[in-house]
Amino acid sequence: MSDKPLTDLTFSSFELHPALQAGLEGAGFTRCTPIQALTLPVALPGGDVAGQAQTGTGKTLAFLVAVVNRLLTRPALADRKPEDPRALILAPTRELAIQIHKDAVKFGSDLGLRFALVYGGVDYDKQRELLQQGVDVIIATPGRLIDYVKQHKVVSLHACEICVLDEADRM
Repeated sequence: MSDKPLTDLTFSSFELHPALQAGLEGAGFTRCTPIQALTLPVALPGGDVAGQAQTGTGKTLAFLVAVVNRLLTRPALADRKPEDPRALILAPTRELAIQIHKDAVKFGSDLGLRFALVYGGVDYDKQRELLQQGVDVIIATPGRLIDYVKQHKVVSLHACEICVLDEADRM
């Protein structure tokens, strides 16, 4: 993180789930970048955020911290079925979806969260089976997600509490 400008705002100044806080510290994240310092105070309590910043400034970590913290600190909706995701992260390209998934797994899988990566051009049935087993977060490109939701009714988004549109201007 030394190549990114940092603010004086620390992750420990937020009321984060203790396991998430420990994971951030273990990965060397102690102080927020400017985009994190601006978005986390709004996103963590559940507010809507739209942000724009250069590549490599910490946008992905900002929304992942907000998503993971919510899933760890708030119970799922009462009518949620086990296979229904609680969060959806949409990305315009498979490369971006893969990178987000990699980052999410790094921070969230040790916390007991289940992530699914969904995009076209790979084994449809394998992805479908993973979704049917149930996940907390779907990271997807729009085309394949639409296929699973509308055409094959594999996924229901009725219990989805959080939606992130990464690079929304490209979708």
